[in-house]
Amino acid sequence: MLASHYYTGLVEAGCDEAGRGCLAGSVYAAAVIFPEDYQNAELNDSKQLTDRRRKLLRDVIQRDALAWAVGIVTPEEIDHINILNASILAMHRALDQLQVRPQAIIVDGNRFKPYRAIVNASVVDIPHTTIVKGDGKYLSIAAASILAKTYRDDYMDQLAEEYPQYDWQSNKGYPTKKHREAIRQYGVTPYHRKSFNLLGDGQLELPFAE
Repeated sequence: MLASHYYTGLVEAGCDEAGRGCLAGSVYAAAVIFPEDYQNAELNDSKQLTDRRRKLLRDVIQRDALAWAVGIVTPEEIDHINILNASILAMHRALDQLQVRPQAIIVDGNRFKPYRAIVNASVVDIPHTTIVKGDGKYLSIAAASILAKTYRDDYMDQLAEEYPQYDWQSNKGYPTKKHREAIRQYGVTPYHRKSFNLLGDGQLELPFAE
């Protein structure tokens, strides 16, 4: 059973991202606030769940959460500010959209930037803690990982209809052999991250897909 909260007595938001290691597509992040005494034995790191299970749990999370939101950073923004900054920005954008103001934040991983909010007419940094493998330790982070993953998968499935040759419906933009072979054969799309090593050989200048 995952822990319900890290901070005691505070309204706590859990954050996680999806798509950081992809060659194509936006990076997605989610923020989730559960009631302090919330328990759900079925929640776990999204990578440990089947696609069907993630979709079912998404509905449960959205029903049970006090607040939830998804933030998105585009491939163009990723190329401009790099993927680490983009992942953190996506989490900040998710936090911006929460209908309940968090008093503390827990984040999967080991990197984050202070999140600022207006409290009593003053701008303050909301306390935060980064937790390595947090999506397997805390319910709200696990829930955020599921929301980020499922919403990003839906987005990549839509892009796959526009560009079927890249197999995005299967690889979701990750650097599979088939994905890289398609880039080599067809060039890059507007959804590819041009600052990434798309072919795996260090070559960055590639033709655009027709």
